[in-house]
Amino acid sequence: MIPGFPDHADILDGARVAWSEGGAGPPVLLLHGFPQTRALWARIGPELARNHRVIAADLRGYGESEKPAGVEDASFRAMGRDVLNLMTRLGHERFHLIGHDRGARTAHRMVLDAPERIATVQLMDIIPTHLLLSELRRDTARAYFHWFLLSQPEPFPERLIGADPDFFFETCMAGLAPTALDGFDAGQMDAYRTAWRRPEVIRGICNDYRAAIYVDVALDAADLGRRMTCPVHVLWGADGVMGDQYDVPATWADRCAAPPRATPLPGGHFFPDTAPQETAAALAGFLADHPF
Repeated sequence: MIPGFPDHADILDGARVAWSEGGAGPPVLLLHGFPQTRALWARIGPELARNHRVIAADLRGYGESEKPAGVEDASFRAMGRDVLNLMTRLGHERFHLIGHDRGARTAHRMVLDAPERIATVQLMDIIPTHLLLSELRRDTARAYFHWFLLSQPEPFPERLIGADPDFFFETCMAGLAPTALDGFDAGQMDAYRTAWRRPEVIRGICNDYRAAIYVDVALDAADLGRRMTCPVHVLWGADGVMGDQYDVPATWADRCAAPPRATPLPGGHFFPDTAPQETAAALAGFLADHPF
């Protein structure tokens, strides 16, 4: 899954969690996004492992981790609880946290739910979930159409996607990447395809998006007055939808106790796939500036 990183899986508090880990030093947890797996970190994880113990987990509903049947069990809070349990199991009571896409939304929820556990957080190519959905823009809805298709009741999206999973998920990815799927690593794409072709993964992904609409927005609304107190690094694709439609760092300003570091990176939404060296350097630089 990640070169040089042994793969593991265990049942933690009743939920299966799959992860890979390698390196030595302060712990860093990596969380992937839609429609991927921990294979996202195949070229970034080994770079960060030069100075850190790196743990890359599959989110609940994705890859080899738990596939909840219920929508409430697919929330970012539930995803965060799984990986908090994982870090406890590994003996890391405090750690750095990095997330892309759904992983970044999970990371935001984790910082609010367990601030004492998170030393730093780095959020890649998202604006706050509550802001995106409560003040939805027409151009954002068009680009992020999958949010609303996937959140439809079961089994409507599952049956549509199941007819040709590669076509559906690759169309979603290409729509958020300026050069379509050029620049994606073939091995990583094979790992993504292997996962998303499984019916239980398709259902897990749909439940993730259902939970965002029906569970996570309410949780975020209740926490609108709260701030992330750890150091925050916001990164986004310089040629991506979020960077084009929003001042990404500004959307996070009132959700951070201190101004976040802001870093645009070359590419679109999937810059960790298409610009892994630049991404790893930016992430590592922030970690080096915030030891614990």
